[in-house]
Amino acid sequence: MASLRRFSPLPGFGLAMGYTLVYLAIIVVIPLTAVGAKTFTLGWDAFWAAVSSPRVVASYQLSFGASLLAAGINVVFGLIFAWVLVRYRFPGKGLVDSLVDLPFALPTAVAGIALATIYSQNGPVGKLLEPLGVEIAYTPKGVLQALVFIGLPFVVRTVQPVLADLEKEVEEAAAGLGASRWQTFCKIILPHIAPALLTGFAMAFARAVGEYGSVIFIAGNVPMVSEITPLMIITKLEQYDYAGATAVASVMLIISFVLLLIINGLQGWMQNRYAKGA
Repeated sequence: MASLRRFSPLPGFGLAMGYTLVYLAIIVVIPLTAVGAKTFTLGWDAFWAAVSSPRVVASYQLSFGASLLAAGINVVFGLIFAWVLVRYRFPGKGLVDSLVDLPFALPTAVAGIALATIYSQNGPVGKLLEPLGVEIAYTPKGVLQALVFIGLPFVVRTVQPVLADLEKEVEEAAAGLGASRWQTFCKIILPHIAPALLTGFAMAFARAVGEYGSVIFIAGNVPMVSEITPLMIITKLEQYDYAGATAVASVMLIISFVLLLIINGLQGWMQNRYAKGA
């Protein structure tokens, strides 16, 4: 043990923990504390008026509802994407694998403009959907489309290595014992990848709930219809209502923290259950 400590490439526990806490305080704790401190300058009545106006409540419903729905959609299709990339070989596989990361590299404003151009009434896809009575651009559907776009890589890249570690022989053994494909998926594959799916869901949700750049161009920003909460915060800042902006941000932070805490708790429970079952 002494030799391992002597030749460790990392600093000792005390020094490493000190750096960790200082970095965490500078990057996370101090900014969030400043948001809370600014919010406390409001009285309770002013705080409640700022965070419970009909326009702000409508933005909560859109932001959190669309983020949860987009993350759920990405769990399904992200799993399919990851399965195809891990289990099959086909021409252009490397290109498809690279395209999955495109939302990471693409500036959010560019993504929003591209989506608005494609799905607007004059766009190549919007023209086809208009006769069917389906409008995506400048509606809540456009918000959902943008959030699905930016969240997909989180699920794919989280599930992909877990699927790669799952040997095909396990599935073949299950099939040899008479299990159907559905039974193999539910009893063998899903328990193995469920924690990774939940992690991908949490990451996609966290990214979507605070997304701004790719959404405002396709949302249309219609009051009470397609305004997201980050836009409401920006609007209050432009009106020099800094306390009101931090009040809305604080509510958004609390709701996001509670939802992520529930998701992480569920993930830990599933990991423990899987470990005991194994």
